[in-house]
This record gives sequence, structure tokens and C-alpha cells, in this order.
Amino acid sequence: MTTKIDPRQFRNALGAFTTGVTVVTTHGEDGNDYGLTANSFNSVSMDPPMVLWSLGKKSSSLPAFQATGHFAVHILAADQEQISNQFARSGTDKFVGCAIERGHGHVPLLDGCSARFECRVVHLYEGGDHVIFVGEVMNFNSFDRPPLVFHGGNYGMVMKKTDSADCTRSGIGDGWLGFLLARAYYQMLLPVRSNLASHGLRDIDYNILTVLSMGDGRTIEEVDRLVSITGLRVTYDDIRKLAEHGLVVLDADRERESESMVRFTDAGRSYAIQLLAIGKAAESDAEQDLDYRETQVVKLLLKRIIRTTGAMLPDHWQKEQFWRGDHLWMEPEASDAS
Repeated sequence: MTTKIDPRQFRNALGAFTTGVTVVTTHGEDGNDYGLTANSFNSVSMDPPMVLWSLGKKSSSLPAFQATGHFAVHILAADQEQISNQFARSGTDKFVGCAIERGHGHVPLLDGCSARFECRVVHLYEGGDHVIFVGEVMNFNSFDRPPLVFHGGNYGMVMKKTDSADCTRSGIGDGWLGFLLARAYYQMLLPVRSNLASHGLRDIDYNILTVLSMGDGRTIEEVDRLVSITGLRVTYDDIRKLAEHGLVVLDADRERESESMVRFTDAGRSYAIQLLAIGKAAESDAEQDLDYRETQVVKLLLKRIIRTTGAMLPDHWQKEQFWRGDHLWMEPEASDAS
């Protein structure tokens, strides 16, 4: 008796198994290139070297793959999610924008992947609603790039398991997240502080310039309100000192000093961009012991923490209060300044 299986629950259970993501390509007998995204790839044999993958019988590409004698499997790298999505779509020219080479059987080969296998078809098997392709590996390349992975219906990245010596208990001390975040921030800020000191400027000056770099033309009251997220307060004298350095201009023709408008001078805007570049260089130095996937995971997790704790912020510290269309940052969330 055959056990009745719920297809959706079966698919969800299979999703618990983490796989890599591949793009399989071939050159059809009609002279066209074919490719699709698949996570059914697996190794079969070391001697001779053989691999397999499967394709649904309803796929429009199935006849082309069945008729050809060669295919290539590309294990996608962690930064190739867009390639995975591109080859998962139907009814489009999937190779648009892709730099390709030609391999065995004139099969198109994609660049930038984690590994690549050129194969000769040796077996085709019926496998329920799929056809299983078994290929002998004729040539392969490994590019030492971290792979893209798929789990539970979502893309992910492989992370190396941390040594137990690096894992500290979460508590008040050097294992407390707040301490770690603050320590990392202040250490990364050291080159910026050094440059500020060489120009006779202080931390409060840096915070004022940073707020203006997110959107120029603010009242002293507004600058103070935004800078106060750091625990510092901005006064009229602070703005006046920056004006004396030639970095800002102060429109003081207002009834109250706090309503005076502050704007960059050309020199101030140029110096703010310089500080952003120093900060970007400090970021690169901090990432030198991290690979691509680790860097992306750190940023992803920090963004989640910011999103989670952001609900506690008053309205005047919300993200939209800081950022304006005339900001000097290439990407507000990524800090990619030029």
C-alpha cells in the first residue's frame, strides 16, 4: 500500500536539507544556448569522475538537454544570487549580460562561479516526474569563491564554524553585544579622529559634519536633535567654531539662535567627503580578515539589530529624519562613499 504524501509538506520537509545552487547549461542541436537553475546536483563517482542532476519533465528545456551530448554545471558563488534568479525565469534570454566561454560540445560556460564542471552525458534515467542526467566530468575548475546556498526556500551563505575559543558567553562584559558593537565602532573611528585632530577639530565637529553630509541645510536646532543620538549636544558656539574653520556658513538672521540655518561651504563639503573616504578605508581594513560571505553576514545581522531596536527610537531619530536626497553618501545603508 502506498502512503499518501501531502506534496506541500513533502516539499517543506525537503527544504530542511541545505543545498548549493547551480546553473546547468548546454548548447542545443538547434544552435541555441540553454540554461536553468537547479539544486538537484550531486556527485556520483570519483573513478571515473561522474556527477548527476535532474530536470522536471514539464520543463521546456528538457528536449534540448535530452538531445545534446554535453552539459556544464556551475556551482554559483555567494554573490551570484542575481544569476540564479535570471536562469530560474522562463521565456527570457537567460544569457543576456553574461560573459561566456565555450567548453566541450560548444557548451556555454559562465564566469564568476565557485566551481564549474564540463560533462559528457553517459546515462539518462526516469525518476518519477523528473529525468536524471548522469555525466562524466571531462574538465573542471575550482575558483575558491564561497558558494551560494539554498535552505527552506531562501538563499543563504556558508559560514565557517567558529572555534569554541572565540565564543564567549553573552553577559555584561566583553561578551556583551553592546560592548562589542561600541568597541568595533570606536576602533574603526580612530583614523577619522586622527584626521580631525590634525585639523584642530573635535568629535562634536565630526558629528555635525556627518549630519550635514546626510542632508545639507538644517537649523541648529535640527542638527542638535539629530546629533543628540550620540549623547552629545550641539550649541551655537559649536557651529560658530566650524564656521571659523571655513567648513560651514551660518545664516544667523533669525529671531532665535537655534533657528539659524547651517550649510556646507565648498571646502566643508569637500572635507566631509574626505572623512567618508577615510571611513570607507577603515571599513576595508576591518574586513581584511573576513571573506565575502562573513562581511555580508555581519552587515545583514547588524541591519536586523538596527531594525529590531529601531522601534524604541523617538520620531526625531528615525532614519527618514537623517537622510535627504542631497546626501553625500552613495548608499545610505551601505556607507559606500566616494
